[in-house]
Amino acid sequence: MSESQNEFLNQASVVPGTGGQAEPLAGFIPDGPNRVGNSGADPEGPNRAVTTAAQTADLPVVNNPTTAAGANGSRFVRACLRLPVDRTPVWFLRQAGRYMPEYMAVRKHHSLLDICRTPEIAAEVTITAAERLGVDAAIIFADLLLPLTPMGLDFEFVANEGPQIHTPLRTADQARALRTDRTEDLLYVSRAIEKVAAHFAAPRPAEGPNSDPAGDTLGIIGFCGAPFTLASYMIEGGSSRNYIETKKMMYASTASHASTACHSERSEESPHFAGSATDLLGKPDLSASPHLPLTTNHLPLSDAWSILMDKLITVLTEYAAQQVEAGADVIQVFDSWVGALSPSDYRDYALAPTTRLIRSIQTLGVPVIYFGVETSTLLPLMRHTGADVLGLDWRTPLDRAWRELDYSAAVQGNLDPITLFAPPQVLEARVAEVLAAANGRPGHIFNLGHGIVPTTPVDAVLQVVRQIKSIV
Repeated sequence: MSESQNEFLNQASVVPGTGGQAEPLAGFIPDGPNRVGNSGADPEGPNRAVTTAAQTADLPVVNNPTTAAGANGSRFVRACLRLPVDRTPVWFLRQAGRYMPEYMAVRKHHSLLDICRTPEIAAEVTITAAERLGVDAAIIFADLLLPLTPMGLDFEFVANEGPQIHTPLRTADQARALRTDRTEDLLYVSRAIEKVAAHFAAPRPAEGPNSDPAGDTLGIIGFCGAPFTLASYMIEGGSSRNYIETKKMMYASTASHASTACHSERSEESPHFAGSATDLLGKPDLSASPHLPLTTNHLPLSDAWSILMDKLITVLTEYAAQQVEAGADVIQVFDSWVGALSPSDYRDYALAPTTRLIRSIQTLGVPVIYFGVETSTLLPLMRHTGADVLGLDWRTPLDRAWRELDYSAAVQGNLDPITLFAPPQVLEARVAEVLAAANGRPGHIFNLGHGIVPTTPVDAVLQVVRQIKSIV
């Protein structure tokens, strides 16, 4: 889940405005500041081809990892690619949040969405947390649900309840009406990343005799939600315990229908888009599918899931591309609610669209971290997405999980975030256990198994960073 996603626990209601279209990003160049460009490369990217999960399950996603963005200057990026590092890199999910006084000082004057949509403030919050903690990566301060607004679904954060979608998506006609042509409205996130990347552009001083004498460059992480998790918010209208409406829509389509639709290369070319184009209130919306004639035909519910997956993939891929162009070295894909699926349901309804999204992001030349919660039974399937890094929650021993993955991907995790409330000696022992489970193997990034919770002692987080840095 995003750093900011759980802020609703004590937050006043905020209704976001759509605002005007964002201006183009200053310095926006086709190949981006942090990755290797190749103007003569295949359109699908220099290192990867978008293909099915089965075709790529056991193949390395970076054919030449030393040329990946930031690989030569960032221990964090090198660990994502399973390259040797001088020590284990460390950062924290939700490292900028309500546990930190500096962040709360900002929140006194700005709502969560105000921070997300104001590049200067989002960058300030991101930079402050990374510098305060001394971590090896900074994840941009944003929220998973930001892409919903330009797609045509307004939402708000309601105190003690969380995000609420004004008009939950329940039909194929609503899915067809979602916009995919307004991703430029999200460029405020990229402008914040550009500021963070510029701030951390210079290498940091070497930490010791075993460190690179040239210093280490702090990694910049952009992120987006995974198709299933965003779809669940859109369909349920907010958070859910049982995901009844989401699963009803999934089950309405057959596995073969979902798989075929989600492997189409362009959502607008899918045959399931034939028919009318209306907005979410049933009014004509030419921008939803501008090249299609308007009719009065209604699509069956069996088409809804594949249409929704295609539209989300289109928007999320462009959103991730904006972040990479702005300077993100890595993109993390959050599948916060995917643990609600059985392995069979994940395989039939979530694996193909997630794989397609991850592969599309990888064509941008950056590693991808794929993170879910309560996913111990799904890890063997998640491996087939081809993600460079799989995030582990604390419920699965790291050594066992990595072994079951055949060490085919890097892993991130996996300290229980509530351990940060333990006495210092207990916390030290648990951190040591995670490091021992990784056993110094290239490809481990130390993190929590979920985000830092409010009221977490900052000193405990700093203790973990000091302990990680002391082991070289």
